Amino acid sequence: MKKLACVLALTSAFASFDAAAWGRDGHKAVGAIADKLLKGSNAQKQIQALLLPGETLESIANWADCVKGSYCGPQTQEMVDYVSGNPKHSEYHYTDVPFQLEKYHDHGVGTADVDIVQTLRQCIAVLQGKTDPALNPHKFTKRQALILLTHFAGDIHQPLHVGAAFVSKDGKFVVPKTHAEVDETAIFDSRGGNNLLLDDAKVSALADGLIGPGEPVPVREGTPKALTKPFHSYWDSTTVDYAFRRIQTRTPAQFAEVAIAGNPQVSKASGDPITWPYQWADDALIAAKLAYADVVPGKLTQQTSKKGDTYYTFSLEVPQNYPVPSSAVAKTQLIKGGYNLAAILQAIFPDKA
Repeated sequence: MKKLACVLALTSAFASFDAAAWGRDGHKAVGAIADKLLKGSNAQKQIQALLLPGETLESIANWADCVKGSYCGPQTQEMVDYVSGNPKHSEYHYTDVPFQLEKYHDHGVGTADVDIVQTLRQCIAVLQGKTDPALNPHKFTKRQALILLTHFAGDIHQPLHVGAAFVSKDGKFVVPKTHAEVDETAIFDSRGGNNLLLDDAKVSALADGLIGPGEPVPVREGTPKALTKPFHSYWDSTTVDYAFRRIQTRTPAQFAEVAIAGNPQVSKASGDPITWPYQWADDALIAAKLAYADVVPGKLTQQTSKKGDTYYTFSLEVPQNYPVPSSAVAKTQLIKGGYNLAAILQAIFPDKA
């Protein structure tokens, strides 16, 4: 099978990259699906009591990314207070379980006390009215818990926000036994795929049908010849665009409407809702295996940045048809995110008999 050439740059130059899972439209689509599914329910009434007039799950879905100051304009006092009280808030959005594994385990490789699974558990406990301080170390209010749950229910369905890639010195995906083995000398952390640089121009051209396998990418005048995008960012944004396109929609509301009309069969988690994040994470690991299917890292090469810093690259190859399966996975995961968000809120706020 012919491959697309990509680059895996393992360097501090990209360590600060902070992508927003599913981007704005993806998160809004997850919220919009839940809004529609919960219409007229007791859960909707309880949700509206915690939200401000005019707010919906769709409209608040990006709040947890907006507090990073990335793309939402001036910070509100509520955002400032949240950031001040949660200095590690950017770590709440993901966990880094090796994608080859089957399950998320507390204290396993790549997990943390502040990762997405543990943070979701706190949000659910708060909304359930549980008052044990051990269940809410960040002291979330019910409003904060709802806002964060809405966002992280989307994040945990983004495959790369759960399944992480670790690469050995000889250019193979490996499973470290302990996180101490990830020493950036023998085993390298791809940082959730943020350090995987994808030839996005070629992938886009293939997806748009502008070129066929093995053909060069057409370069428009005034544009750079090489357009690269972190692999994580590709999953955050490009796959969402393709997923919307697959069902001929343009907006999150349209995506939600068409998705629900398709009557998708989404399995609901079972047991105490506080355990559902574990089940969602395990399901995301299945999707992560699909995201990394036939993706092959190559030989390790040492590089030097313009600032004189040393970093390492691995040539990376993905299948020529990668836009097709990746957009299918993204579509499925976005729909799961919306249905699972609605299901957890219905479980927390059941309809009265």
